[in-house]
Amino acid sequence: MTVTAADKTGARTTEAAGVITGARERIDALDDRIIGLIQERMAVSAVIQEARITSGGRRVNLSREMEVLDHYRQALGKPGTALAMTMLELCRGRV
Repeated sequence: MTVTAADKTGARTTEAAGVITGARERIDALDDRIIGLIQERMAVSAVIQEARITSGGRRVNLSREMEVLDHYRQALGKPGTALAMTMLELCRGRV
């Protein structure tokens, strides 16, 4: 049995399948960029944490994290808070 583009996309026409396929390729490219940016943010966060710990401070600055959570919530609504929490967890490293 041959699987068509329409089968893979759930589209009912070849034209719609083409649109969906192109849009999915763009989403995949955006996801790769987002992952790269998060990895970059993790590296920058590690520098900040190291400087803070070396100076006798704590690894995590809760007031700063609250600012980040609020920023994401304002920009993206309630789901933005969950996204920010996940990102902060990734950026904290092993606590």
